[in-house]
Amino acid sequence: MTILVTGATGTVGGHIIEQLNNKGVKIKALSRSIGKAKLPAKVQTVLGDLDKPETLQPHLQDVDSLFLITQSDQSDAKFLTNQRIIQKTKEAKVQKIVVLMDVEGNPIEEVIKTSRMEWTILRPIEFMKNVLYDWVESIQKEGIMRPAFPDSLSARIHEADIATVAVKALTEEGHHKKTYALTGPEALTPRSMLKQISEAIGKPIKLIEMTEREVKTEWKNKGYDEQFINYFIIEMRKTPPKQTYTVLPTIEQVTGKPARTFAQWVHENKHHFE
Repeated sequence: MTILVTGATGTVGGHIIEQLNNKGVKIKALSRSIGKAKLPAKVQTVLGDLDKPETLQPHLQDVDSLFLITQSDQSDAKFLTNQRIIQKTKEAKVQKIVVLMDVEGNPIEEVIKTSRMEWTILRPIEFMKNVLYDWVESIQKEGIMRPAFPDSLSARIHEADIATVAVKALTEEGHHKKTYALTGPEALTPRSMLKQISEAIGKPIKLIEMTEREVKTEWKNKGYDEQFINYFIIEMRKTPPKQTYTVLPTIEQVTGKPARTFAQWVHENKHHFE
């Protein structure tokens, strides 16, 4: 069995590579820069870019299963790019595709389901690792955490749990035509996560709540447009949809093990905050 993993050095892909390697599976790891990819010696790193489907094509030969990451971008250009990836995957006679998809209703979903390949779709809630991008710098330098809407709930998920489900679907039978909604084992607020981080590093962390205006300014400075900010940053935090904080048993049902907790994630990553 040979599996091609896209996003191999990313948040989920890195865990997938590690778990597949531990199982002794032959792996091709797609990376935009081979020199920067620090992967196990037995893993074959191949150069490619998902924005350029033609670079993927040579690496699909002799591949049994593909792990594919899609983005929430639903523009016509992105749809056509993903459509070409699916077409080239079919032409290479890949038998199985497991797709990480962050938004329900992405039009590429129908293309995947009608591809005649065995397919599994993974739809996780917010990653625990997002904490690093959001708060680590201010905690390290100032002992401060600046969330917006600190009492907003989210059933955040450990990235390794997403990977474990992906590995099951890639290497085992029984996952064809399954869409797995994935959450962590508890719904947490930024305020409760701050407490766990503070206890783990043995230092107090002050919470300073950002105003909506401050949040909008911050994300505009990062280059995001107003429509994205108002929906994904403001509304999703201010009035989160029920599915973002509803805890589901999917991880344990698929893997046979309870979902990893945020406390476990913090223990594994506390060096980032110290």
